[in-house]
Amino acid sequence: MSHKVHRWLMLLIGAQFVIWSVTGAYMVFFDIDYIHGNSLVISHQNSIKPENLTYPTEKLFQQYPKAKNLSVGLLVDREVYRFNIAKQQYIVDAKTGETLSPLNQSRAMAIAKHNYSGNDNITHTVLISSNPSFGLSARHLPVWEVEFDHFTSPTLYISANNGKVVSKRHQFWYLFDWMFRFHIMDYGDDEDTSNWLLFFIASFALLAALSGLMLTYFKVIKPIINSRNKRGNKRKKNQRYNQLDKQRENQLPNGDNR
Repeated sequence: MSHKVHRWLMLLIGAQFVIWSVTGAYMVFFDIDYIHGNSLVISHQNSIKPENLTYPTEKLFQQYPKAKNLSVGLLVDREVYRFNIAKQQYIVDAKTGETLSPLNQSRAMAIAKHNYSGNDNITHTVLISSNPSFGLSARHLPVWEVEFDHFTSPTLYISANNGKVVSKRHQFWYLFDWMFRFHIMDYGDDEDTSNWLLFFIASFALLAALSGLMLTYFKVIKPIINSRNKRGNKRKKNQRYNQLDKQRENQLPNGDNR
């Protein structure tokens, strides 16, 4: 019975076992920091020069009276003010008071080159304002998509409003994402890993594993035990025969050879 159950269960879910093995091996093989694209960007440690903060914040608040969350930072090689008005983000040059956001294409390319860890040339630049591509969250829009000339197609996404790198992508990331989807059996477009297909297949896999353990016992372990018992019984029987022979020899008269 367990043989039939195991056979039909493995016929049903065997392909998914292969998918689990391949996708799991891919996800373990690659370092997760590389998949996240952390190696694509440089962590600059440039410090802000106070002497370049010549545009008074009083004028800034006169120009933008509803500005909130004001901060000072760097945009490549210049000091800038960053702040919010409602949900909109702004960048203003801290030296001249020039409004830099939304960023134009040339500034976005300069920021991407400044942050990119490689020496490859830029092959593609486009502003994404709606309908973000796969792997890019809509909360970052609008962003500049800047792709570099490399076989992995490394791409940096630069926020048009605050000038920061909001996402990094390359071909191995996209492949990793598909591997993860196949691994959790997300064959639709649902980000929830708790789907019914995964639950049923995992349940069948557990039954297949239990039936396989039963088969292992009856087909492998039990024959070994029976074989050892037979050898033990044969050994005991031979010992009894030897003991009987010795008893018979002791009972014979001295010098009687039969």
